[in-house]
Amino acid sequence: MNEQNFDYLKNQVKYSGFGDSLEKSLKEQIQKGEPNFTLKHHTDFGGDTVNADLHFRKSGTSDMYFFNKYDLSLTKSGQDEPSISQTFYMGKENNFTLKEGYNLLDGRSVNKDLVNKDQEKYNAWVQLDFKQTDDSGNFKLKQFHENYGFDLKTAMEKHPIKELQNPEDQSRLMDSLKKGNRQSVTFELEGGEQKRFIEASPQFKSINVYDSNQMRTSESQAKSTSKSQSESQKQEVAEDSEEGPSKKSRKRKSQGIAS
Repeated sequence: MNEQNFDYLKNQVKYSGFGDSLEKSLKEQIQKGEPNFTLKHHTDFGGDTVNADLHFRKSGTSDMYFFNKYDLSLTKSGQDEPSISQTFYMGKENNFTLKEGYNLLDGRSVNKDLVNKDQEKYNAWVQLDFKQTDDSGNFKLKQFHENYGFDLKTAMEKHPIKELQNPEDQSRLMDSLKKGNRQSVTFELEGGEQKRFIEASPQFKSINVYDSNQMRTSESQAKSTSKSQSESQKQEVAEDSEEGPSKKSRKRKSQGIAS
């Protein structure tokens, strides 16, 4: 067995997000010397289940193997069968990790440093186009380049996100969103702090906001609700202060007779 090739492949698998659980199986398959083989991987993200088939092929001119691609299928929480699948190809550039692949299948966008056909580097947000497929049945990729006009920080600053006040928290938050994650944050509203989830939406130059139950909402609606509750509470306090002891006493007596 080519030990150097094995070490390279196990690290490639590990840093592609599959960890080291496949290391033993990878070594056993390489030792067999078959022309190609497939390794299976299973993981859960929250209530969602992701299954992956990793495909390896042996060189026709040497004993080296290559990690060519992996097939990813997503089974949403509460479902029995996969709802969507995609093949992600591996190479020297433009690779997606397991978590990024899951986020793409779940409809979110991932920010990547990519290389074009002329080997020129560029940055773009990438999203699966669920309305278009290629000849292999794979969903095509939509790309939103830097000149498209989406700025993640500017989009977040339109919302009362507490984590933006601390540089370290802000940096961690942006890194997570760029990987395509739906991230938990704290909204500072008139009624107090509330938990929210957000994700990047480069196509619409904004961020999507979800409530604590992961239901889609909007910051303006949240503000309106919070403001309404706050004003209602203020009104109750004002009424109590205006009534005075004797009026409140009469009110309680009246309520007692009615009951």
